[in-house]
Amino acid sequence: MQALNRVNSTKFRIFAIYMPKKIYILGSAFPFRGGLSAFNERLAKQFQDEGHEVKILTFSLQYPKLLFPGKTQYSSGEAPKNLTIKRCVNSINPLNWLKIGRCICKENPDLLIIKYWIPFMAPCFGTIARLAKRNKHTKIVSIVDNMVPHEKHFYDTPLSKYFVKPIDAFIAMSQSVKSDIQKFSQKPCVLSPHPMFDNFGAAISRDKALQNMNLSNDFRYLLYFGFIRHYKGLDLLLEAFADERLKKIPVKLIVSGEFYEDSKPYLDLIEKHNLHDRIILKTDFVPDNEVANYFCVADLIALPYRDATQSGVTQIAYHFTKPMLVTNVGGLAELVPDGKSGYVVTPNPQAIADALVDFFETKNPEFFTETLNEQRKRFQWNTMTKILMTL
Repeated sequence: MQALNRVNSTKFRIFAIYMPKKIYILGSAFPFRGGLSAFNERLAKQFQDEGHEVKILTFSLQYPKLLFPGKTQYSSGEAPKNLTIKRCVNSINPLNWLKIGRCICKENPDLLIIKYWIPFMAPCFGTIARLAKRNKHTKIVSIVDNMVPHEKHFYDTPLSKYFVKPIDAFIAMSQSVKSDIQKFSQKPCVLSPHPMFDNFGAAISRDKALQNMNLSNDFRYLLYFGFIRHYKGLDLLLEAFADERLKKIPVKLIVSGEFYEDSKPYLDLIEKHNLHDRIILKTDFVPDNEVANYFCVADLIALPYRDATQSGVTQIAYHFTKPMLVTNVGGLAELVPDGKSGYVVTPNPQAIADALVDFFETKNPEFFTETLNEQRKRFQWNTMTKILMTL
């Protein structure tokens, strides 16, 4: 009888995990732009495809203008279709946090997912989570991009401690982040790699991408993609690109990213090494419908980071089956195994230059294709939703 009860209990748990749920996602989404919004929207779509009821609660105010380093927080594109997105969260208004928390508590979702990436959001998210779970029903799981931020402040630790207390479980997308989470909380924490960003459209031919970007077929192209800050190491890449060996190879570097800090040190490096004719600066935010052009024209994607956890850029590269050069910091080597998805090097100009020379002198664009396709299988969205449901 005890054995039969255990079997029935196991069947019930399996049924409970996969029966349709009411799921709320708290974080960035349209009309806000960027990787955080793309992630939350793609996750919501996956849950909907699996039969769940999903609502995204995004910001009425995400960052005050004074604190946002870019040109605009807002997308110029169209709202995603067939997603329920409610703009209601004010990141700096405590009265709003109380209202939203009580509303979630009353609406009684089965699961509240919070995407956490910066301690600035801890008071808002932590307060909402405390109130939301008062219904004794809603489970709260946080997908953590960074528990310890790349650019550190004295208040990071107390704010993150405040955030983690009401959370029931965590998902880390790299081992380094999992280790950081476990310094703050002993609650369940599962490692699940960042899924592949497949929401930027299908790949196009290189010729079409060249035409769309008005670029010459006489060159091969290296791509740096994403906003520009010191920890992302664009200066290391520029120093590497000045290597005398690379000057003899018909290759150009496309820098596609908005400056989130003073551009002068980078422009001075270009001037110092006389790189003007070999660098293509595209320093405006790239709309989602143009991302394919940049990746499909590129032979290699460069992520020369000084510090990292994981990167959404690698997951765009996987979608377009593009090899990468990454540095051995944070979780990048977990996402991009050396020799299979590209190169893993130390974050210094010489090591970066050596890898670039090897690629552009000895490798054709299809060299890594087979192993890239094999690695892509690790990064499916249904892997993450299954983990979220079982947590």
